[in-house]
Amino acid sequence: MRISSLFQPALIALSVVSALSNTATADDDMEHLAIFGNAQAINDVPGSAHMISQAELEKFDFTDIMRTLTSVPGVYVLEEDGYGLRPNIGMRGTGQNRSEKVTIMEDGVLAAPAPYSAPSAYYFPTAGRMQQIEVLKGTSSAMYGPRTTGGVVNMLSRTIPNEALAGQVNLSAGEDGFAKAHAYVGGAGKNVSSVVEVFRYQADGFKSVNHTGDDTGFVKNDIMAKVMINSDADAKHYQELEFKLKYSDENSDETYMGLTEADFEASPYSRYSASQLDNMDTKHKQLQINHHIKLSERFTLGTSAYYNEFSRNWFKTSSVNGNGLSDGAIDDAAAFDNGTFGNDEISVDVKANSRAYESQGIQTVLDADFGAHQVKFGARYHEDEMDRFQWVNKYSLDNTNYEMTLTEAGIHGADSNRIDSAEAIALFVHDEYTIGDFIINAGLRYEDMTISRKDWDKGVIDRNAPLKKDVSNNIEVLLPSLAVTYRVNNDLIIIGGVQKGFAPPAPGNDKTENEESINYELGLRYNKQAFSGEALFFYSDYENMHGNCTASQGCDDENIGNQYNAGEVKVSGLEVKTGYEFAAGALTIPVDLTYTFTTTEFQNSFQSGLDTWGNVTVGDELPYVPENQLQLSVGVVGEQWRSDILVRYVDEMRTTAGQGAVFASEAIASHTVVDMAAHYNIADNQEITFSVDNLLDKEYMATRAHGSIMAGKPRSVTLGYKYSF
Repeated sequence: MRISSLFQPALIALSVVSALSNTATADDDMEHLAIFGNAQAINDVPGSAHMISQAELEKFDFTDIMRTLTSVPGVYVLEEDGYGLRPNIGMRGTGQNRSEKVTIMEDGVLAAPAPYSAPSAYYFPTAGRMQQIEVLKGTSSAMYGPRTTGGVVNMLSRTIPNEALAGQVNLSAGEDGFAKAHAYVGGAGKNVSSVVEVFRYQADGFKSVNHTGDDTGFVKNDIMAKVMINSDADAKHYQELEFKLKYSDENSDETYMGLTEADFEASPYSRYSASQLDNMDTKHKQLQINHHIKLSERFTLGTSAYYNEFSRNWFKTSSVNGNGLSDGAIDDAAAFDNGTFGNDEISVDVKANSRAYESQGIQTVLDADFGAHQVKFGARYHEDEMDRFQWVNKYSLDNTNYEMTLTEAGIHGADSNRIDSAEAIALFVHDEYTIGDFIINAGLRYEDMTISRKDWDKGVIDRNAPLKKDVSNNIEVLLPSLAVTYRVNNDLIIIGGVQKGFAPPAPGNDKTENEESINYELGLRYNKQAFSGEALFFYSDYENMHGNCTASQGCDDENIGNQYNAGEVKVSGLEVKTGYEFAAGALTIPVDLTYTFTTTEFQNSFQSGLDTWGNVTVGDELPYVPENQLQLSVGVVGEQWRSDILVRYVDEMRTTAGQGAVFASEAIASHTVVDMAAHYNIADNQEITFSVDNLLDKEYMATRAHGSIMAGKPRSVTLGYKYSF
């Protein structure tokens, strides 16, 4: 199924319809794509569930999804480029590497480029254009897959306005060449409605390449259009049919080449000249069709068909003088730039990580209202694939002008030449049974998937040539869940549950077992007047945990794509979130606190080729999981203005599995980062914003995941203007 050539004219057509159609009235809550719709619904959800509303998103107006998600307890993020272009998100002790252990959705459908066959998400929906974000963990995420141990992030795009014509223009500019232009326009009438949204942001980057002065920034564009047709409100079977088209592209000068310890201390925002050609170029296209029909007072059916196409080519330095990034390349690049290498020239390999992804499927959910029983029946058929066709170009770099000269062009497909693919059928039934003050949620999910790898000899262009490797694995799994909520009174709810977690093995790994776990949680929610609070204890008992070897973790070329069984792992912790609004005369002072405590422990010893695990001994802790993380947000709200400050603390993290004291060379030191934002309404429909990321200009280490050190984003000041109509 190929629809690339249809995208541009179709998007233009939808834009024209949006501009001319003032004839729709969207059903109040057409967002049947949302998992839950309001605060009261969240309060009754079994397990951990959080909704980041539009008002919350607008407080700081982050374009970086990782800065946004730190307000949710039990979520861990690992910075990399400073702008969140390729997020690393984990939940409840799962690894953060490319968010591979988390189910990412947009508008209720899978959003990762190949969520079954290649879950490492090098594409992520543009967070800055989202209206609402839903995060579920534990038993509340049991209906969604394929990965159910960590949790779910469902990002909701702009709803179609209810007015005849409405829109907004939001412009921002700031330090390091940062600029953002965000606009939408839409309208509604009786039977047709539509909206078109454009989001563009860019920056020159906060790093500079040694001896060249080259920028290290990015440009990202995102265009979305929706058209909805609905029946008359008094129709016998009310229906809505929505078409959504989306296109995005990105060009970013990003790298995996970080700094040595000495260079990080001396100049944390520099980059070695050997990384000057590192560049990521991507394109993403999506078609989604949603249908909703009210069959009767008791039954409602919602169906979504979707198609995603994503292509990327990431040119990035893979070796210097024959040494990989985790094997001496960083030291050689540093010595060359610092004038201590000894030779006036080095050789640099730049790998073209060219990959093309497709993902498509259809899913349907029948909601049945049987009074005390609220039952959901769901089904999804899904296909995806990743086509790797990579090569390496060889360059020489001299210390006269520090320009890289091509010495040998790589043969396309000579580095990696394979297709990973998957087909999956998922079925689930979920019953919410209310009996007195108890709500019992029981669910059962069934997954039947075939995950395959076809591997050709390196350099083979003809895909009809004989295969070097052809592996196909079929996996079937039943995933039960049970949760109970008990309403002690109108203010206090006790919640508890247990579910079976699961993640499928990677393609081409004959000896890899399923990742399976039993996950428990117990806690309470308390809401009274201006106070809200939640505390949850969680415990994940892994029968087998996966570790996936990717370039983003510093794995060498021979091991990339391998998956490792870690065996039994225990993860436990406490999640706390509280909020209170103080009244101070004409002012309101909202305070919000988020805290997560986590402990992890391997239960068996083993050896792996995964750099962040290495040789594991019983009792070792997982890497990149801080024991404590805390976020405090305090605001002051007046009649025409508001100001908010956010303090985020992350505890020390070990960067490789181990126990006891952490060696400085294997640690990310604890750090505190402060953000602030202020808004002033100069008119009912106009607003000026002023924000500062990293207000105190804290220099801190973000990661060592690539065999070297990446710095966190320094202070960045932004000024914005918003006009609504």
